[in-house]
Amino acid sequence: MFARHEQATAWLSVWTDLGRAPRTIDAYGRGLAEYLLMCEREGIDPVAANRAHIAVYVRELTSRPHRRGGNVISIDSGSGLANATIQQRLVPVRLFYDFLMEEGLRESNPVGRGRYTPGRRAGGQQRGLVPRLTKLPWIPGEQEWLHILEVARQEPIRNRVMLALAYDAALRREELCSLRTDDLDPAHRTLRVRAETTKNRLERVVPYSASTGVLMSAYLAHRATISRARGPLFLSESRRNYAQPLSLWTWSKVVRRIAVTADVPRFSTHTTRHLCLTDLARMGWELHMIASFAGHRHTDSTLQYIHLSGRDLADKLARGMEHIHAWRIQALTSPNAASAEVSR
Repeated sequence: MFARHEQATAWLSVWTDLGRAPRTIDAYGRGLAEYLLMCEREGIDPVAANRAHIAVYVRELTSRPHRRGGNVISIDSGSGLANATIQQRLVPVRLFYDFLMEEGLRESNPVGRGRYTPGRRAGGQQRGLVPRLTKLPWIPGEQEWLHILEVARQEPIRNRVMLALAYDAALRREELCSLRTDDLDPAHRTLRVRAETTKNRLERVVPYSASTGVLMSAYLAHRATISRARGPLFLSESRRNYAQPLSLWTWSKVVRRIAVTADVPRFSTHTTRHLCLTDLARMGWELHMIASFAGHRHTDSTLQYIHLSGRDLADKLARGMEHIHAWRIQALTSPNAASAEVSR
């Protein structure tokens, strides 16, 4: 595909030379390849494509059946890729046209992006090509969490300590699987999340609990029976990859098995991170502290992860209403209080 499109090959080479992660390069390549295939089917020159041609691609994405079954792009559509998936497909196309503009092959980007424009209504925010839907992260309820813990107790020591760390330190999947033995500081119960393993290349040091420390000690003793070499913390114990670093996909399969067994299908490798950050908010941590703990560059990202449960909101509402109710009762039963309030 890219052999037939010189500019696309050059664009992808630039990103590779800039040191982007292999998975990012792969995602960009696959996303742009889909767009180029559409251009070939429709007889469109991708270099000269306009906004109408991009609209054809968007229409195709919104009507394409999802490979995992029916998904919705709007409440009543019943088909098409999810909104987040469509946004991901458009990112490499937008970046490709940015590259063509920099090379002097185009004067404008047909994809465009949402941007702030002074003087516009609704806070000056101009809508992007496809409206972005922002959904609150899902976290399990108390009963669902108990089911997950019940299943997790039957897992090998490695999987249990990984789940504990994933929650304790709010780790992303890649951060967890990339931990090395020298990232641990058992004396202070902290671990270092190296910049090269994070999403935004921000290194941080985070603590873990005493109970997780007990699990960690047991796992390190177990790990020594597999390999005494320093290096990746979590090792595979399968016959095919014995003593090799545990892959992201293997960990995803472990979590998926736990989710299915516990009958909590929405539980994923990212759920523990959501739950930890939400629990920190419930405990009264300030927003910037949670952002630092999570490794977010901006607090706007933190707000997307943190949401209080309906019960928490109900408690806040009840306390507020109790105060209002008390004032109204006092005003009704004390004429002097009511007249004083009116005279203000």
